[in-house]
Amino acid sequence: MSDSLIIIPTYNEKENIEKIIRKIFSLEKSFHILIVDDGSPDGTATIVKNVQSEFPSQLHIEERKGKLGLGTAYIHGFKWALQKEYQFIFEMDADFSHNPDDLIRLYNANAQEEGEVAIGSRYVKGVNIVNWPMMRLLMSFFASKYVKFITRMPIHDSTAGFKCYKRIVLETINFNKIQFVGYAFQIEMKFKAWKYGFKLVEVPVIFTDRTEGESKMSGGIFFEAVIGVIQMKLKSFFMSWKR
Repeated sequence: MSDSLIIIPTYNEKENIEKIIRKIFSLEKSFHILIVDDGSPDGTATIVKNVQSEFPSQLHIEERKGKLGLGTAYIHGFKWALQKEYQFIFEMDADFSHNPDDLIRLYNANAQEEGEVAIGSRYVKGVNIVNWPMMRLLMSFFASKYVKFITRMPIHDSTAGFKCYKRIVLETINFNKIQFVGYAFQIEMKFKAWKYGFKLVEVPVIFTDRTEGESKMSGGIFFEAVIGVIQMKLKSFFMSWKR
């Protein structure tokens, strides 16, 4: 039994999913994987189930009907993980934009160092992004600057989606009160963890844009984050943050 679960939401990731699974299982540390698939019409779930026959105790899949949002996929995975004995729960994309080799570094930041939420940060040491169009890079970079200004969180990459949580963090956050399901979900989870007093640490990573499959990013998702951050900050003044 591994102490670590990696949650990977999928929608139409047939080009990437088997390769990312096999890469993770080749690492020197033992990880378990939970795929949360939102009814991918391209057969992503079927591929996972075929690979699952080789790794019945390590690879798991939860299938949902239709695209229900990134945030709800992760919350589904968090609840599943908390029903088990996992002590470290990861968020990760299926498309190799997050390097599986960095999983061990995120794990160590929490398991061996002082972290409670380890963030794979693209901006803690300059800008470490490969193959993004300049406009998207600028939007992401300045969104993180904006979020830091509004929330005062002491981190450089507030929108990062490559993370490791200690179990206690997810046990503390009330998922029923998570407001956002898209891009702003990543910001909200960090903000609430920080407000509860958990230690956020940034681990520098290089983010490489997908080479196969299609991106799910859109301008509307960024707009949600810009408006949502102000709403989230205002609401925080009226909430209790006692554990």
